[in-house]
Amino acid sequence: MAFENIKAEVGLLLAALQDAPQDRHVLYLQIMQKLNELKAYGMPLPSDLVELEHKLEAEFMAERRGNK
Repeated sequence: MAFENIKAEVGLLLAALQDAPQDRHVLYLQIMQKLNELKAYGMPLPSDLVELEHKLEAEFMAERRGNK
């Protein structure tokens, strides 16, 4: 997939974040997939997406600890 296509998909993900919140787990998986694609192409990772990925991961870990 070309870099421009990945940039467009990242833009769509960010728009989806602002417009209509989805299930957080689905969103997390989508972000993780796009970041992995960027890594595979050796492209720089958008810091806002990396930060969001880390925040969601931390939330899920906190929920998991709370459910035990």
